[in-house]
Amino acid sequence: MVRRFVISPCVLWLPLACLTLSAAARTRPHYGGTLRIETQGDPWQMPDGIARRLVLDTLTTVSDAGSAQPALAVRWESQNAAHRWEFWIRAGVHFQDGEPLTSDAVAAALTDVCSRAGAGTCPWRTVRGVGSSVVFTSDSPVADLPEMLAQTEFAIARQDVKTAVIGTGPFRVTGYTNGALTLAANDDCWSGRPFADAVEVRTRRTVRDQWLDLSVGRADVVEVPPELLRQAQQQRMNLLVSRPADLLALTIAPSGPFASREMRQAATLAVDRMALYNVIFQKQGEVTASLLPAELSGYAFLFPSDRDLDRARALRGGATSPPIMLSVSDTSATMQLAAQRLALNLHEAGFNLQVATASRPTVALELQKVHLEATDQGAALDEMLAHFGENGSVTGTDAAALWQEERGVLDKETIVPLLWLPRAWAVGERVRDLHLLSDGEPDLSDASLEGGK
Repeated sequence: MVRRFVISPCVLWLPLACLTLSAAARTRPHYGGTLRIETQGDPWQMPDGIARRLVLDTLTTVSDAGSAQPALAVRWESQNAAHRWEFWIRAGVHFQDGEPLTSDAVAAALTDVCSRAGAGTCPWRTVRGVGSSVVFTSDSPVADLPEMLAQTEFAIARQDVKTAVIGTGPFRVTGYTNGALTLAANDDCWSGRPFADAVEVRTRRTVRDQWLDLSVGRADVVEVPPELLRQAQQQRMNLLVSRPADLLALTIAPSGPFASREMRQAATLAVDRMALYNVIFQKQGEVTASLLPAELSGYAFLFPSDRDLDRARALRGGATSPPIMLSVSDTSATMQLAAQRLALNLHEAGFNLQVATASRPTVALELQKVHLEATDQGAALDEMLAHFGENGSVTGTDAAALWQEERGVLDKETIVPLLWLPRAWAVGERVRDLHLLSDGEPDLSDASLEGGK
C-alpha cells in the first residue's frame, strides 16, 4: 500500500521564515560600540564640523525638500509681514549637564552667536525669550527664517566653567587627547538615545592615512575628496556620495588692480572652468557660474560659464600688470593645484599672478571652498550671500526673484563661482544604517555597529 503524505504549506515556509528572521537580526540596529571617524579638518569648524552636528541641536531642521521641520522649536509663526517671528520651545528638553532648556537660554545662545560673528551677520535685530517662546524682530522681512535657523551656525550651545561646549544633542563631549575627540551617548537626549555608545573623531588625518586605517579596520568612516572618487570606486569602497554641497569660487577685491569693473570682468572671462572640472577634479561635480547648484535653483544655466580669452585680453588692455597675489583658503594639495591653474588662466589674459603659499587676510584674489547647508532656495541664497559679505535678506520667494537677486550680486564681478562639488565618505563593513544629511554630512546619530561592537 502506498502511503500519501500531505505537507502543510506552513512547513514549506518555515525554512524561508527562519532565513528571513536571521537576515533581519543581522540588519537590526544594535546598541553599543564606538564609531571611529577620521577627518582632515576641525570637528568644531562652522558650518560642517562633525562634532557640532552630534553635540548641538538647532531650533529647526530641514527636510530633503528644503522645508523647515520642528527640532528644539515645536512650532512658529510670523507676524508683521515677516518682520517678527515667534518660536515655541520644546518642553522637557535639558542640556547635557541637566540644566533645562529655556527660552532665555536659547535667546542668550543666539545673541552670543551674533556677537561672535560680528554686527550684521545675523538676519535679525533682536532676539529675546518671552515665556515659553523666543521672539525675533528684524528691520527687513525674513521670510525664510525657519529654514535659516536650521543651519549649524545657529546651533544652541553654552559653556560650563571649564569652557566645555554643552548642547542638547545625542552625544556629549568627554575629552580631547592627542588629536582624538571623544563623545559619549547622551542617554537622556530629547530625540532618543543614539545607538552607538561613543564616537571617536580623529582629526588632522591625511586622506592616505584615513584610507589605510579603513582598510585595516582602525576606522569606520573616512573622507573621500571629489577628485579621488573614481579611485575609491575602483577600489570598491562602500561609498556614500552627496549631491553638490561645496562651491569652489574665486573672489575679487574691488580695489587696487581690480578697482575697475572692466578689470574684474576680464579676470572672470579668463577663467577656464572646464580645465578645473576635467583635470583637477576628475569630472566630479558640475561646472557653474551660479551661487546655487542647478538642481536647487533651476536657473543656473542662465549664467554663462564659458571662457572668452580674447574678450578678457581686450578688457584688460595692454598695460603692464603689477604682481597680483592669489590666496587659497584651503591649503590642501588639490586646492593649490586649482589655484595654480587659475594663475595660468589669468596669465594668458595678461595678468601677472602669483599664488600665495598660505592664506592671507588682504589679497586681491582668493580661491575659496564654501559649504552649503540650506536646501531651500531662498535660505540657500541667503547663506551664500552672507558668506561673501553681501548683507541683507532675499525678499523674493520665486525663482525669478531669486535669479534677479543673484544676478545683481554677480554683476559686480567680485564673486566668480567655478564648480559645485559633492561630498563623499567611505564606510566600513561593520557600520549599519548610516546615511548622509541633506548637505552631505554623515548622520552618525542614527548609525549603529554590527553586533554593537
